[in-house]
Amino acid sequence: MTHHRITVACEGLTDVEGTAAVADVLDEFKARPWHIDISCVWSNGRLTLSASNDYDAGGMALLDEFGDAIHACVDYSNRIKLAVVAVEEEP
Repeated sequence: MTHHRITVACEGLTDVEGTAAVADVLDEFKARPWHIDISCVWSNGRLTLSASNDYDAGGMALLDEFGDAIHACVDYSNRIKLAVVAVEEEP
């Protein structure tokens, strides 16, 4: 079974919002066991989430769930932009 390592990102958050979002997004993804090996970081004005799964070859499912988590957990003040950054096959 092929696994995909997917990286998605959110831009437009303030430093305060982005810093606080890391723990909230990670907590949200604890309830989504179909994604494994999850990491979330705030760096250089960008919130980045990486995860692996065995069904999302284009990264759009993870991007959708990342957006849902941000909308549910982050009281953001600016317009945000979500994007798939990378999808890599894992052995």
